[in-house]
Amino acid sequence: MAKVFRAWDVDQVWLLPPSVQQLVPEGHAAHLVRELVREELDLSAILGVYVEERGYPPYHPVMMTALLLYAYTQGVYSSRRIARWCEERVDFMAVTALGKPDFRTISEFRRRHLKALAGLFVQVLALCRRAGLVRLGHVALDGTKMRANASKHKAMSYARMKTAEERLAAEVAGWLTQAEAADVAEDRRHGPDRRGDELPAWVADKQKRLEKIRQAKVELEREAREREGGPPPPPKAPGGRPRQRPRGVPDDAAQRNFTDPDSRIMMSREGFQQCYNAQAAVEAGSQVIVAHGLTSSATDRHQLVPLIEAIRAGNGELPAEVSADSDYLSEANLEYLEQQGIRGYVATGKQQHDRPAPTLERRARKGPRTQAMRQRLQRGGWRSRYRLRKQTAEPVFGQIKAGRGMRQFLLRGRDKVSAEWALLCTVHNLLKLLPQGA
Repeated sequence: MAKVFRAWDVDQVWLLPPSVQQLVPEGHAAHLVRELVREELDLSAILGVYVEERGYPPYHPVMMTALLLYAYTQGVYSSRRIARWCEERVDFMAVTALGKPDFRTISEFRRRHLKALAGLFVQVLALCRRAGLVRLGHVALDGTKMRANASKHKAMSYARMKTAEERLAAEVAGWLTQAEAADVAEDRRHGPDRRGDELPAWVADKQKRLEKIRQAKVELEREAREREGGPPPPPKAPGGRPRQRPRGVPDDAAQRNFTDPDSRIMMSREGFQQCYNAQAAVEAGSQVIVAHGLTSSATDRHQLVPLIEAIRAGNGELPAEVSADSDYLSEANLEYLEQQGIRGYVATGKQQHDRPAPTLERRARKGPRTQAMRQRLQRGGWRSRYRLRKQTAEPVFGQIKAGRGMRQFLLRGRDKVSAEWALLCTVHNLLKLLPQGA
Protein backbone atom coordinates (compact mmCIF):
# COMPACT_ATOMS: atom_id res chain seq x y z
CA MET A 1 0.00 0.00 0.00
CA ALA A 2 1.48 3.38 -1.05
CA LYS A 3 2.04 6.10 1.50
CA VAL A 4 -0.69 8.80 1.55
CA PHE A 5 0.43 12.42 1.75
CA ARG A 6 -1.45 15.59 2.50
CA ALA A 7 -2.80 17.42 -0.55
CA TRP A 8 -0.57 20.04 -2.12
CA ASP A 9 -2.45 21.81 -4.89
CA VAL A 10 -0.73 25.10 -5.68
CA ASP A 11 -3.42 25.99 -8.25
CA GLN A 12 -6.29 25.66 -5.78
CA VAL A 13 -8.01 29.00 -5.06
CA TRP A 14 -9.53 29.87 -1.69
CA LEU A 15 -13.25 30.29 -1.51
CA LEU A 16 -12.93 32.09 1.83
CA PRO A 17 -9.44 33.60 2.13
CA PRO A 18 -8.02 34.08 5.65
CA SER A 19 -8.35 37.44 7.40
CA VAL A 20 -5.40 39.58 8.42
CA GLN A 21 -5.80 38.30 11.98
CA GLN A 22 -5.04 34.77 10.73
CA LEU A 23 -1.86 35.52 8.82
CA VAL A 24 0.31 35.19 11.95
CA PRO A 25 -0.50 33.58 15.31
CA GLU A 26 -2.44 35.41 17.97
CA GLY A 27 -0.13 37.41 20.23
CA HIS A 28 2.43 37.97 17.49
CA ALA A 29 4.40 41.24 17.61
CA ALA A 30 2.85 42.30 14.29
CA HIS A 31 -0.63 42.33 15.83
CA LEU A 32 0.56 44.00 19.01
CA VAL A 33 2.44 46.83 17.30
CA ARG A 34 -0.40 47.44 14.83
CA GLU A 35 -3.05 47.63 17.56
CA LEU A 36 -0.88 49.75 19.84
CA VAL A 37 -0.43 52.31 17.07
CA ARG A 38 -4.13 52.23 16.21
CA GLU A 39 -5.48 52.46 19.74
CA GLU A 40 -2.88 54.15 21.95
CA LEU A 41 -0.87 56.70 19.97
CA ASP A 42 -2.06 60.18 19.08
CA LEU A 43 -1.11 60.68 15.45
CA SER A 44 -2.85 64.00 14.95
CA ALA A 45 0.49 65.66 14.07
CA ILE A 46 0.73 63.29 11.09
CA LEU A 47 -2.95 63.13 10.14
CA GLY A 48 -3.31 66.92 10.30
CA VAL A 49 -1.01 67.32 7.30
CA TYR A 50 -3.52 65.68 4.96
CA VAL A 51 -6.04 68.44 4.22
CA GLU A 52 -6.29 68.26 0.43
CA GLU A 53 -9.48 66.42 -0.62
CA ARG A 54 -8.54 66.02 -4.25
CA GLY A 55 -6.11 63.52 -5.66
CA TYR A 56 -5.71 59.77 -5.51
CA PRO A 57 -6.19 58.43 -1.94
CA PRO A 58 -2.81 57.77 -0.28
CA TYR A 59 -2.03 54.87 2.02
CA HIS A 60 -3.47 55.44 5.48
CA PRO A 61 -0.93 57.35 7.63
CA VAL A 62 -1.71 55.20 10.68
CA MET A 63 -0.89 52.06 8.66
CA MET A 64 2.33 53.63 7.39
CA THR A 65 3.35 54.59 10.94
CA ALA A 66 2.65 51.07 12.19
CA LEU A 67 4.63 49.64 9.25
CA LEU A 68 7.68 51.79 10.00
CA LEU A 69 7.64 51.04 13.72
CA TYR A 70 7.19 47.31 13.16
CA ALA A 71 9.94 47.23 10.53
CA TYR A 72 12.31 48.94 12.97
CA THR A 73 11.49 46.38 15.66
CA GLN A 74 12.57 43.70 13.19
CA GLY A 75 15.83 45.46 12.36
CA VAL A 76 14.65 46.47 8.88
CA TYR A 77 15.44 50.12 8.09
CA SER A 78 15.87 50.36 4.32
CA SER A 79 12.72 51.52 2.50
CA ARG A 80 13.47 49.05 -0.30
CA ARG A 81 13.68 46.12 2.12
CA ILE A 82 10.51 47.22 3.89
CA ALA A 83 8.67 47.35 0.55
CA ARG A 84 10.03 43.92 -0.35
CA TRP A 85 8.91 42.36 2.94
CA CYS A 86 5.41 43.82 2.42
CA GLU A 87 5.20 41.48 -0.58
CA GLU A 88 7.00 38.45 0.87
CA ARG A 89 6.55 38.27 4.67
CA VAL A 90 3.17 37.51 6.19
CA ASP A 91 3.95 39.40 9.42
CA PHE A 92 4.40 42.61 7.39
CA MET A 93 1.18 41.75 5.52
CA ALA A 94 -0.59 41.47 8.87
CA VAL A 95 0.46 45.04 9.66
CA THR A 96 -0.47 46.53 6.28
CA ALA A 97 -3.60 44.38 5.72
CA LEU A 98 -1.99 43.14 2.48
CA GLY A 99 -1.15 46.69 1.39
CA LYS A 100 2.01 46.96 -0.71
CA PRO A 101 3.43 50.50 -0.62
CA ASP A 102 6.51 50.89 -2.81
CA PHE A 103 9.85 52.03 -1.43
CA ARG A 104 9.43 55.61 -2.68
CA THR A 105 6.16 55.93 -0.78
CA ILE A 106 7.77 54.58 2.39
CA SER A 107 10.84 56.79 2.04
CA GLU A 108 8.79 59.91 1.33
CA PHE A 109 6.45 59.21 4.30
CA ARG A 110 9.43 58.88 6.64
CA ARG A 111 11.04 62.04 5.25
CA ARG A 112 7.84 64.07 5.38
CA HIS A 113 6.86 63.09 8.92
CA LEU A 114 10.30 62.56 10.47
CA LYS A 115 9.80 65.21 13.16
CA ALA A 116 6.37 63.86 14.13
CA LEU A 117 7.68 60.29 14.20
CA ALA A 118 10.50 61.39 16.53
CA GLY A 119 7.88 63.00 18.77
CA LEU A 120 6.29 59.59 19.40
CA PHE A 121 9.09 58.93 21.91
CA VAL A 122 7.22 60.93 24.57
CA GLN A 123 3.97 59.00 24.00
CA VAL A 124 5.62 55.59 24.12
CA LEU A 125 7.54 56.62 27.24
CA ALA A 126 4.21 57.59 28.84
CA LEU A 127 2.85 54.12 27.99
CA CYS A 128 5.91 52.60 29.67
CA ARG A 129 5.18 54.67 32.79
CA ARG A 130 1.56 53.51 32.81
CA ALA A 131 2.80 49.93 32.53
CA GLY A 132 4.99 50.45 35.62
CA LEU A 133 8.29 50.16 33.72
CA VAL A 134 9.64 53.60 34.69
CA ARG A 135 10.37 54.32 38.35
CA LEU A 136 13.42 56.62 38.05
CA GLY A 137 15.11 55.10 41.08
CA HIS A 138 18.46 54.75 39.32
CA VAL A 139 19.25 56.09 35.84
CA ALA A 140 22.48 55.41 33.95
CA LEU A 141 23.84 57.87 31.40
CA ASP A 142 26.02 56.79 28.51
CA GLY A 143 26.93 57.64 24.94
CA THR A 144 27.85 55.55 21.95
CA LYS A 145 29.61 56.48 18.73
CA MET A 146 27.45 55.57 15.74
CA ARG A 147 28.73 55.90 12.20
CA ALA A 148 27.33 58.71 10.10
CA ASN A 149 26.14 58.21 6.54
CA ALA A 150 29.44 59.57 5.26
CA SER A 151 32.93 58.30 4.63
CA LYS A 152 35.85 59.54 6.69
CA HIS A 153 37.79 59.77 3.42
CA LYS A 154 35.46 62.60 2.37
CA ALA A 155 36.75 64.78 5.22
CA MET A 156 39.54 67.31 4.89
CA SER A 157 41.47 69.32 7.45
CA TYR A 158 41.70 73.12 7.35
CA ALA A 159 45.43 72.90 6.56
CA ARG A 160 44.77 70.64 3.57
CA MET A 161 41.93 72.89 2.44
CA LYS A 162 44.30 75.85 2.17
CA THR A 163 46.87 73.97 0.08
CA ALA A 164 44.25 72.12 -2.00
CA GLU A 165 42.41 75.37 -2.76
CA GLU A 166 45.57 76.97 -4.15
CA ARG A 167 46.53 73.87 -6.15
CA LEU A 168 43.06 73.29 -7.60
CA ALA A 169 42.59 76.97 -8.42
CA ALA A 170 45.85 76.93 -10.40
CA GLU A 171 44.90 73.70 -12.21
CA VAL A 172 41.41 74.94 -13.09
CA ALA A 173 42.80 78.24 -14.35
CA GLY A 174 45.26 76.39 -16.59
CA TRP A 175 42.56 74.08 -17.91
CA LEU A 176 40.25 77.00 -18.66
CA THR A 177 42.98 78.56 -20.75
CA GLN A 178 43.47 75.31 -22.64
CA ALA A 179 39.70 74.94 -23.15
CA GLU A 180 39.39 78.42 -24.62
CA ALA A 181 42.29 77.77 -27.00
CA ALA A 182 40.66 74.54 -28.20
CA ASP A 183 37.21 76.02 -28.93
CA VAL A 184 37.55 75.96 -32.73
CA ALA A 185 38.86 72.40 -32.82
CA GLU A 186 36.06 71.26 -30.50
CA ASP A 187 33.46 72.87 -32.77
CA ARG A 188 34.67 70.71 -35.66
CA ARG A 189 34.93 67.61 -33.50
CA HIS A 190 31.53 67.81 -31.75
CA GLY A 191 29.43 68.78 -34.70
CA PRO A 192 26.25 70.89 -34.81
CA ASP A 193 24.45 69.40 -31.76
CA ARG A 194 26.85 71.05 -29.30
CA ARG A 195 28.25 74.51 -29.06
CA GLY A 196 31.79 73.22 -28.73
CA ASP A 197 32.65 75.55 -25.89
CA GLU A 198 31.53 73.23 -23.09
CA LEU A 199 34.15 72.53 -20.48
CA PRO A 200 35.46 68.96 -20.32
CA ALA A 201 34.04 66.78 -17.54
CA TRP A 202 37.36 66.67 -15.74
CA VAL A 203 37.40 70.46 -15.53
CA ALA A 204 33.85 70.58 -14.20
CA ASP A 205 34.65 67.97 -11.55
CA LYS A 206 37.70 69.90 -10.37
CA GLN A 207 35.66 73.08 -10.28
CA LYS A 208 32.97 71.39 -8.21
CA ARG A 209 35.54 70.09 -5.75
CA LEU A 210 37.13 73.53 -5.53
CA GLU A 211 33.73 75.04 -4.73
CA LYS A 212 33.13 72.44 -2.00
CA ILE A 213 36.54 73.07 -0.46
CA ARG A 214 35.97 76.81 -0.44
CA GLN A 215 32.53 76.40 1.11
CA ALA A 216 33.84 74.06 3.81
CA LYS A 217 36.74 76.44 4.50
CA VAL A 218 34.31 79.33 4.99
CA GLU A 219 32.18 77.24 7.35
CA LEU A 220 35.17 76.27 9.48
CA GLU A 221 36.21 79.91 9.72
CA ARG A 222 32.65 80.93 10.68
CA GLU A 223 32.52 78.27 13.41
CA ALA A 224 35.90 79.41 14.75
CA ARG A 225 34.69 83.02 14.92
CA GLU A 226 31.50 82.02 16.75
CA ARG A 227 33.39 79.78 19.16
CA GLU A 228 36.13 82.30 19.90
CA GLY A 229 34.18 85.54 19.54
CA GLY A 230 35.06 88.53 21.67
CA PRO A 231 37.79 91.17 21.82
CA PRO A 232 41.04 90.54 19.94
CA PRO A 233 43.49 88.41 21.95
CA PRO A 234 46.89 89.70 23.07
CA PRO A 235 49.79 89.01 20.69
CA LYS A 236 51.29 86.58 23.22
CA ALA A 237 49.83 83.62 25.04
CA PRO A 238 49.62 83.66 28.88
CA GLY A 239 52.98 81.86 29.17
CA GLY A 240 54.77 84.56 27.19
CA ARG A 241 54.98 82.47 24.01
CA PRO A 242 53.84 84.02 20.73
CA ARG A 243 50.25 83.12 19.89
CA GLN A 244 50.29 80.57 17.11
CA ARG A 245 47.10 81.67 15.37
CA PRO A 246 44.82 84.70 15.64
CA ARG A 247 41.37 84.45 17.18
CA GLY A 248 38.67 83.33 14.76
CA VAL A 249 41.05 81.33 12.54
CA PRO A 250 40.45 77.55 12.64
CA ASP A 251 43.13 75.20 13.86
CA ASP A 252 44.94 73.46 11.02
CA ALA A 253 43.71 70.10 12.35
CA ALA A 254 40.03 71.14 12.27
CA GLN A 255 38.17 68.92 9.80
CA ARG A 256 34.93 69.08 7.86
CA ASN A 257 33.22 66.32 5.92
CA PHE A 258 31.91 67.14 2.45
CA THR A 259 29.13 64.50 2.57
CA ASP A 260 27.74 65.23 6.06
CA PRO A 261 29.32 68.41 7.43
CA ASP A 262 27.66 68.00 10.85
CA SER A 263 29.36 64.65 11.56
CA ARG A 264 32.85 64.39 13.03
CA ILE A 265 35.71 61.89 13.02
CA MET A 266 35.59 60.05 16.37
CA MET A 267 37.32 57.08 17.92
CA SER A 268 35.07 53.99 17.98
CA ARG A 269 35.58 50.25 18.38
CA GLU A 270 36.30 50.08 14.64
CA GLY A 271 38.94 52.80 14.89
CA PHE A 272 38.52 56.37 13.68
CA GLN A 273 35.21 56.74 11.85
CA GLN A 274 32.89 59.53 10.72
CA CYS A 275 30.38 59.45 13.58
CA TYR A 276 27.77 61.09 15.75
CA ASN A 277 27.70 60.73 19.54
CA ALA A 278 24.30 59.26 20.48
CA GLN A 279 23.26 59.77 24.12
CA ALA A 280 20.77 57.84 26.24
CA ALA A 281 19.54 57.89 29.83
CA VAL A 282 18.36 54.40 30.80
CA GLU A 283 16.23 53.34 33.77
CA ALA A 284 18.00 50.59 35.71
CA GLY A 285 15.01 48.38 36.52
CA SER A 286 13.59 47.91 33.02
CA GLN A 287 16.24 49.30 30.63
CA VAL A 288 13.71 51.77 29.28
CA ILE A 289 15.28 54.85 27.67
CA VAL A 290 13.88 57.83 29.61
CA ALA A 291 15.77 60.53 27.67
CA HIS A 292 17.95 60.76 24.61
CA GLY A 293 20.17 63.21 22.78
CA LEU A 294 22.67 63.47 19.95
CA THR A 295 25.75 65.62 19.51
CA SER A 296 28.58 66.14 17.05
CA SER A 297 31.09 66.35 19.90
CA ALA A 298 33.15 63.29 20.75
CA THR A 299 33.18 64.10 24.47
CA ASP A 300 30.27 63.43 26.84
CA ARG A 301 31.19 66.06 29.42
CA HIS A 302 28.67 68.64 28.25
CA GLN A 303 25.82 66.15 27.84
CA LEU A 304 25.01 65.37 31.49
CA VAL A 305 22.94 68.50 32.15
CA PRO A 306 20.92 68.28 28.87
CA LEU A 307 20.13 64.61 29.56
CA ILE A 308 18.96 65.30 33.12
CA GLU A 309 16.81 68.17 31.89
CA ALA A 310 15.39 65.92 29.16
CA ILE A 311 14.46 63.40 31.90
CA ARG A 312 12.64 66.17 33.77
CA ALA A 313 10.82 67.33 30.63
CA GLY A 314 9.75 63.87 29.52
CA ASN A 315 8.83 62.39 32.92
CA GLY A 316 7.88 65.36 35.08
CA GLU A 317 10.41 64.40 37.75
CA LEU A 318 14.08 63.78 38.32
CA PRO A 319 15.76 60.45 39.13
CA ALA A 320 16.92 59.72 42.66
CA GLU A 321 20.31 58.40 41.51
CA VAL A 322 22.42 58.85 38.41
CA SER A 323 25.50 56.90 37.35
CA ALA A 324 27.88 57.81 34.54
CA ASP A 325 31.40 56.99 33.40
CA SER A 326 34.39 59.29 33.71
CA ASP A 327 33.66 61.06 30.41
CA TYR A 328 30.87 62.94 32.22
CA LEU A 329 33.10 64.03 35.13
CA SER A 330 33.51 67.74 35.83
CA GLU A 331 33.15 69.95 38.89
CA ALA A 332 30.27 71.77 37.19
CA ASN A 333 28.39 68.51 36.55
CA LEU A 334 28.85 67.30 40.12
CA GLU A 335 27.70 70.67 41.43
CA TYR A 336 24.60 70.47 39.22
CA LEU A 337 23.70 67.02 40.59
CA GLU A 338 24.01 68.36 44.14
CA GLN A 339 21.81 71.34 43.38
CA GLN A 340 19.12 69.09 41.91
CA GLY A 341 19.19 66.74 44.90
CA ILE A 342 20.39 63.79 42.80
CA ARG A 343 22.82 61.32 44.33
CA GLY A 344 25.49 60.88 41.70
CA TYR A 345 27.90 58.05 40.98
CA VAL A 346 30.31 59.42 38.37
CA ALA A 347 33.60 57.63 37.77
CA THR A 348 36.70 59.72 38.47
CA GLY A 349 39.02 57.60 36.33
CA LYS A 350 39.39 54.28 34.60
CA GLN A 351 38.71 51.24 36.73
CA GLN A 352 41.70 48.99 37.38
CA HIS A 353 40.41 45.43 36.92
CA ASP A 354 43.66 43.73 37.98
CA ARG A 355 43.37 44.88 41.61
CA PRO A 356 41.42 43.16 44.40
CA ALA A 357 39.40 46.32 45.18
CA PRO A 358 37.66 48.48 42.59
CA THR A 359 40.03 51.41 42.96
CA LEU A 360 40.05 54.08 40.30
CA GLU A 361 43.07 55.45 38.49
CA ARG A 362 44.00 58.88 39.81
CA ARG A 363 43.94 61.72 37.34
CA ALA A 364 44.77 65.39 37.44
CA ARG A 365 41.23 66.22 38.55
CA LYS A 366 41.58 67.44 42.12
CA GLY A 367 38.49 69.58 42.68
CA PRO A 368 36.72 69.12 46.01
CA ARG A 369 33.64 67.50 44.52
CA THR A 370 35.77 65.14 42.44
CA GLN A 371 37.70 64.11 45.56
CA ALA A 372 34.43 63.51 47.42
CA MET A 373 33.09 61.44 44.52
CA ARG A 374 36.28 59.35 44.45
CA GLN A 375 35.89 58.61 48.16
CA ARG A 376 32.21 57.70 47.71
CA LEU A 377 33.01 55.16 45.01
CA GLN A 378 35.93 53.69 46.95
CA ARG A 379 33.85 53.33 50.14
CA GLY A 380 31.16 51.44 48.21
CA GLY A 381 33.64 48.99 46.71
CA TRP A 382 32.02 46.24 44.69
CA ARG A 383 28.64 47.12 46.24
CA SER A 384 28.69 50.70 44.98
CA ARG A 385 25.63 51.74 43.01
CA TYR A 386 28.02 52.64 40.21
CA ARG A 387 28.05 48.96 39.28
CA LEU A 388 24.57 49.43 37.78
CA ARG A 389 25.91 51.61 34.98
CA LYS A 390 27.38 48.93 32.75
CA GLN A 391 24.51 46.48 33.19
CA THR A 392 21.96 49.22 32.46
CA ALA A 393 23.11 51.45 29.61
CA GLU A 394 25.55 49.34 27.62
CA PRO A 395 23.12 46.43 26.97
CA VAL A 396 20.69 48.94 25.43
CA PHE A 397 23.29 50.02 22.88
CA GLY A 398 24.06 46.35 22.25
CA GLN A 399 20.40 45.61 21.55
CA ILE A 400 20.13 48.53 19.11
CA LYS A 401 23.44 47.92 17.33
CA ALA A 402 23.97 44.16 17.42
CA GLY A 403 20.47 42.87 18.10
CA ARG A 404 18.62 45.05 15.60
CA GLY A 405 21.57 45.79 13.31
CA MET A 406 21.55 49.59 13.47
CA ARG A 407 25.24 50.49 13.36
CA GLN A 408 25.07 53.40 10.92
CA PHE A 409 22.57 56.20 10.54
CA LEU A 410 20.70 56.42 7.25
CA LEU A 411 20.09 60.16 7.20
CA ARG A 412 22.47 63.11 7.02
CA GLY A 413 22.54 66.36 8.94
CA ARG A 414 22.35 66.73 12.71
CA ASP A 415 18.62 67.58 12.83
CA LYS A 416 17.61 64.58 10.74
CA VAL A 417 19.99 62.22 12.53
CA SER A 418 18.65 63.45 15.91
CA ALA A 419 15.14 62.56 14.79
CA GLU A 420 16.35 59.18 13.53
CA TRP A 421 17.98 58.46 16.91
CA ALA A 422 14.74 59.48 18.66
CA LEU A 423 12.85 57.00 16.46
CA LEU A 424 15.31 54.22 17.35
CA CYS A 425 14.86 54.98 21.06
CA THR A 426 11.08 54.96 20.58
CA VAL A 427 11.21 51.50 19.02
CA HIS A 428 13.45 50.23 21.83
CA ASN A 429 10.87 51.32 24.41
CA LEU A 430 8.05 49.97 22.29
CA LEU A 431 9.60 46.51 22.45
CA LYS A 432 9.59 46.75 26.26
CA LEU A 433 5.78 46.96 26.13
CA LEU A 434 5.45 43.71 24.16
CA PRO A 435 5.20 40.41 26.02
CA GLN A 436 8.47 38.52 26.09
CA GLY A 437 8.69 36.18 23.13
CA ALA A 438 6.10 38.08 21.08
